[in-house]
Amino acid sequence: MNDLLNDFTGVVRKAVDDYQMIRPGDRVAVGVSGGKDSMLLLLALDHLKSYYPVPFELEAVTIELGFEGMDFSPVAELCRERGIPYTCRRTDIKEVVFDVRKEDNPCSLCAKMRRGALNGILRERGLNKLALGHHFDDAVETFMMSLLFEGRLSCFRPVTYLDRSGITQIRPLVYAGEQKIRNVCEALDVPVVENPCPQDKTSKRYEIKTLLKEMSGDYPDMKSKIFGAMQRLPLPGWGSEE
Repeated sequence: MNDLLNDFTGVVRKAVDDYQMIRPGDRVAVGVSGGKDSMLLLLALDHLKSYYPVPFELEAVTIELGFEGMDFSPVAELCRERGIPYTCRRTDIKEVVFDVRKEDNPCSLCAKMRRGALNGILRERGLNKLALGHHFDDAVETFMMSLLFEGRLSCFRPVTYLDRSGITQIRPLVYAGEQKIRNVCEALDVPVVENPCPQDKTSKRYEIKTLLKEMSGDYPDMKSKIFGAMQRLPLPGWGSEE
């Protein structure tokens, strides 16, 4: 097994252990968008599954949004090679959000519709946990978005139980930085499906990402301090002892 993947899986395992993300008998689906984060998460959880003392099952699920030119065959091939069950379902989310509704804030509706489609597939397949590819930088950016745009201290949780669906969302990449993920993906030649979404470089998240990047030039450890503050407060769900 590649030492890089083994090392990266250790980072994932620490998050899984700290927040008790996986319990015996869990049936876990990775929400695979085709991007570097979800693809590497799938590989890491598949590797973790091979030696983790807590037994669990693993599948991959993709929601096709309807953008032209997105080819998920590399994802299907990777899953076939590794023996990971894979479900890929085409939807009309792009058409509804951009063409019919013409949303001013398309990201919110798109995310809501994706979650609904994912939860539907999980229920169909009897899967009880959904692993999402949100990482360390995503957490810091979400916290800053909430602070600057909403005036409150908030962020998604490492583990979130959705009582309406009975599904638990887990985020095993919360200790993994975006640059580390990118470096490991490139070194391992992980296949990536490019996202042609027109909002990719114009969203509020992109504004915050750019701001944090600029500020990090003067304060290199700024994001680590923000993340540490989130845990020490702690934000709801972020205290690892909870």
